[in-house]
Order: sequence, then structure tokens, then C-alpha cells
Amino acid sequence: QVQLVESGGGSVHSGGSLRLSCAASEFTRDYYAIGWFRQAPGKQREGVGCISNKDGRTWYTDSVKGRFTISTNNTKDTVYLQMNNLKPEDTAVYYCVTDSRYYFCTEYDRMEAVWYDHWGQGTQVTVSS
Repeated sequence: QVQLVESGGGSVHSGGSLRLSCAASEFTRDYYAIGWFRQAPGKQREGVGCISNKDGRTWYTDSVKGRFTISTNNTKDTVYLQMNNLKPEDTAVYYCVTDSRYYFCTEYDRMEAVWYDHWGQGTQVTVSS
């Protein structure tokens, strides 16, 4: 069964913007934290950012601070990743993830892949020079 459905990926020029969306099914809607990983070919996957369902606190990796923003809709069933001033190094497959156990990301100011129970299918983001 599909639990996380992502959309919004695509190709843009450097400096452009994209907004990724992730729709959570009823089964995954009761998450503690939701966020995004990304992985480029030949590179290690890295946590991009997250938002806590408890208090709305967010965390971002240093390389995207000031450019990316994570938010949710009012019913908390959709999470967005607004990406502005995109750079070629942002090119990667982006994965929506949920943490069903705790607010680990905002508590420890990092994202560990093993903390996340559900992963989306991934959506490609390509930024050209």
C-alpha cells in the first residue's frame, strides 16, 4: 500500500525554485516528525530537513539553510519542501520520510536514516548550470 506519495520534482536552471509535496496516507499520518532525505548518484544519502508534528520546529542541514523551507498543511497530511535559489549541487533524488516513534530530528539536530520507518518512492530534482 502506498503510504507516502511525492510530487513536484523536475528540472530547473540554477537559481530557480521548486516545491516538493508529500501526501501521507491515513496509516502514516500520525507521525512524530516528517522530513526529506536526498541522494545523488555515487554520493551518500543525507538528511535535508525535518519538521516536528509536536510543535512545528524545524531543522535543516547547513547547506540548505536560508534556501529551503519545510512546512505542513493545516491537517498535517501533506508536507512541503520549498526550494529556492537552487544550485547544481542540489541535484538528487529526494525522499519523503516519516518518524513514527519520536521527534528525533529536532531533538538531536540531525537526521539518521535508521530513525525513519516510512520512505516515499523518491522524486528527481535536477538543477542545471
